[in-house]
Amino acid sequence: MSGTDPRPVRRRAFVLGTAAAAGSAALAGPLAQAAAAAGFGYSDDGSNYVIDTGANLVFKVSKTNGDLTSLVYRGTEYQGYDGKNSHIESGLGTSTVTIKQSGSTILVSVAYGTLRHYYAARSGENNVYLWTNKADSSVTATRYIVRLKKSLFPNSDPDSWDSTTDSVIEAADVFRKPDGTTRAKHYSRLRVIDYNYVGYSTGSVGLYVVRSNHEKASGGPFYRSLLRHHNEGGAGLYEILYYGENQTEPERYGLQGPYVIAFTDGGAPSSSLFHDNLTTSWADSLGISGYVTAGGRGRVAGVGINGRDTSYAYTVGLANSAAQYWGSARSSDGYFSMTGVLPGTYTLTVHKGELGVCTSSVTVSAGATTTLNTITVPSSNDPSNASAIWRIGNWDGTPSGFKNADLMTYAHPSDTRAASWTGNVVIGSGSETSSFPAYLWKDVNSGLLVYFRLTAAQAAAAHTLRIGVTTAYANGRPQITVNDTWTSSIPSPPTQPSTRSLTVGSYRGNNYTFSYSIPASAWLTDTSQYNVLKINVVSGSGTTAYLSAGTSIDAIDLLT
Repeated sequence: MSGTDPRPVRRRAFVLGTAAAAGSAALAGPLAQAAAAAGFGYSDDGSNYVIDTGANLVFKVSKTNGDLTSLVYRGTEYQGYDGKNSHIESGLGTSTVTIKQSGSTILVSVAYGTLRHYYAARSGENNVYLWTNKADSSVTATRYIVRLKKSLFPNSDPDSWDSTTDSVIEAADVFRKPDGTTRAKHYSRLRVIDYNYVGYSTGSVGLYVVRSNHEKASGGPFYRSLLRHHNEGGAGLYEILYYGENQTEPERYGLQGPYVIAFTDGGAPSSSLFHDNLTTSWADSLGISGYVTAGGRGRVAGVGINGRDTSYAYTVGLANSAAQYWGSARSSDGYFSMTGVLPGTYTLTVHKGELGVCTSSVTVSAGATTTLNTITVPSSNDPSNASAIWRIGNWDGTPSGFKNADLMTYAHPSDTRAASWTGNVVIGSGSETSSFPAYLWKDVNSGLLVYFRLTAAQAAAAHTLRIGVTTAYANGRPQITVNDTWTSSIPSPPTQPSTRSLTVGSYRGNNYTFSYSIPASAWLTDTSQYNVLKINVVSGSGTTAYLSAGTSIDAIDLLT
């Protein structure tokens, strides 16, 4: 469903990610240098503080509102398109902006109501370090966007469009190109766990946003959010502090960062900037609101996980109302470790793929390691362990393997690359999963048929049918009919995000299993005939076509 872009870097925009222990490290930055580089310092041009890093980067911060008004790297201005600066959300109002230099670090502080935002420069580095502390809901601060001039980087990839040639097909943010393929700022391919940075490269200049550890973000390791966009007017790179689209958790408040605007000579940003590789000693004494040093944090280490299906990757997550973390479980034994965790009591969840299969409670203390004995996933917690007459897909919390599933993280369902969303399924054909559509909609492919045979013994007994879903739009949920003689009741809708999902590249919601008890009287007694299962999508909400009520499929099975 996700991964790195294998195409050459030169003259291509790209997103690159790593999944190893993403999201688990403490706030960080490189070690202090022995002395300030020549030229390092700041000045005041009347409207802005002008910061020279002493390397190849000079940037400006507005003294009025804290906008980043200039990014000059090797003499070229990169900041700005359509007259807009780089800033929090769509820009703050009049703010209190101050600056100070402490040895080899310069810190710009921005105060706007209860919000605090910071820019830091380190002597001799081509980086801008940023922190944002949103204390409450009184100030809108859900993203930082770096706005880049047009024509400096190639306009390509799934998050790129050209409004002069492409047509809007949904809301004001999904476009169809003349060749029928689709583009949107939503179509990143990647989950948070999959990447450390996003950006662009010409082959000789690279400009990236290196993400923070997202401890104060929401949605967990598998969440998809805006990463970047590119159109004929310019380009944008995001650090999303909170994004409401298809969001499964409330907003968390507090300090997020550092995240980094990093320039390179065309290659990837140094891994020393990644949140799981850095120390923070140089930032400890800067006075950043909400900042917690490494000594004020703890660690969680798990000996291992038993009861795993070794054909799947396992991820362990920690979450409470204040923070979230995650780490990958080692494939050999399930060992995991998460460092830089704020003190508190968390719900620990073991994920098979993206499906939560085990939970417990963990308490973390500052300066200490909480060591967990081997976690055993109860067999009954993994629905794949249930004996089934037949099964379509497998239970991993994703629609992986179903028709069009891979495409849907970077394209609209109407994209010309998508296979037909209609078409029936025959159990025993060998293509049950690949021919079953990843998504079902009330207006598009409701009424899908599944054909299957039963033995005489199977037809003489009642059975349970399970349909697992990963999210739903407009309360879409399945109602089933068997052989046109037995119809289930309409199930209640489970709790799911209320925004768009299936059309903006996201299947990640709240995994839920619908169970239907089918009586023996519903089956055909002639074992040579196919039983026919009809799956309808029902809801009183939604509009039409791909914005009609719909749902994403995890797995379907008929239990013995």
